[in-house]
Amino acid sequence: MAIEAVTPDLTEDSSRQSGWSRLFRNVSALIGGGLLILIALMGLFASSLTSLDPTEINPSNRLKSPGHEASIRDDDGNKQKVIAHMGTDSLGRDIYSRVVYGARISLIVGIAVALASVVLGTVIGLVAGYFRWVDAVVMRIMDGLMAIPAILLAISLVSLSGASLFAVVIAITIPEIPRVVRLVRSIVLTIREEPYVEAAISVGTPTHKILWRHVLPNTISPLIVQGTFICGSAILLEAILSFLGVGIPPETPTWGNIMAEGRDFFQIHPHAIFYPAIFLSVTVLGINMLGDGMRDTLDPRMDRNI
Repeated sequence: MAIEAVTPDLTEDSSRQSGWSRLFRNVSALIGGGLLILIALMGLFASSLTSLDPTEINPSNRLKSPGHEASIRDDDGNKQKVIAHMGTDSLGRDIYSRVVYGARISLIVGIAVALASVVLGTVIGLVAGYFRWVDAVVMRIMDGLMAIPAILLAISLVSLSGASLFAVVIAITIPEIPRVVRLVRSIVLTIREEPYVEAAISVGTPTHKILWRHVLPNTISPLIVQGTFICGSAILLEAILSFLGVGIPPETPTWGNIMAEGRDFFQIHPHAIFYPAIFLSVTVLGINMLGDGMRDTLDPRMDRNI
């Protein structure tokens, strides 16, 4: 009996170690994770990477090219010369400092949208997949939401509630929920027909315990992968909303706002769009590469050794 009790634990521990080892050997996951760590560190230590205020307007510094000198005032009101590494925008704000601080907003939006949509979508998907009488109503609502393009739905929601960080997160989360619901529902429909779930039902196990102990654990791996793709999509969608002028207020440094400010001067000062676009592309690329690597690791059907 002791051997039977210990063997499953050893098997589970060895499978976890094997999963982690496969993840650390996956080139896509390593590159994507490394890029994300660098972007996260940049946003976290933004105040240490630049001494310039990303919101300070200085007309005398407007439209400086990268590498040119710009004048700023210190805390005592004295003028100092600094190098505008990425140039300045039409209001004289330093693009480098705005790009660095903009990483914070992008990561906050991406992580918040991913967590909110995964949590809400999981709850709705569990209920819709397990209870047949709820499924028809819930999925028709989800189908209706998916029929509306995400960008149009987000623009409508932000326009109704006003531009703010919280409103943008909510507006991006709502279009992502149906995708999570459909994923969880499909898994639940398969799991609820398994013999161990039917056995639990036959012995009178409460429904919430069946969902928590038997159904929910089977959705974790797909949800982790789905969450990474939602995070990348949310960061990109936030930049689109800000670029269109319906996202986060223009004075807040975000990559979309920086590009929106520089689009009128793109032909003579392309750096105003080039630098934030590069950081946006690298961040989304890193998230997608990490998601691909985690999918290859967590999905046994993707294991080439099997």
